[in-house]
Amino acid sequence: MWVFLIQLAVTALLSIALAPKAEEPKPAALSDINVPTAEEGKSIPVVFGTVWIESPNVVWYGNLRTKAIKSKGGKK
Repeated sequence: MWVFLIQLAVTALLSIALAPKAEEPKPAALSDINVPTAEEGKSIPVVFGTVWIESPNVVWYGNLRTKAIKSKGGKK
């Protein structure tokens, strides 16, 4: 039984020591984000059925406004 436990411990230590190290991810840049654009003169594709459009031309998207967050609780 002791031999098995020693073998288990040695194997676990070896697997931890020899495991490949994970690379740190790069932070996202603006060029990595694919967002819809609104450009004058850009062609509008005509599609039939369900398809994926790589660069859609958005004419209007919501009423984007900011609003201050007010506390609902008592004074802090």
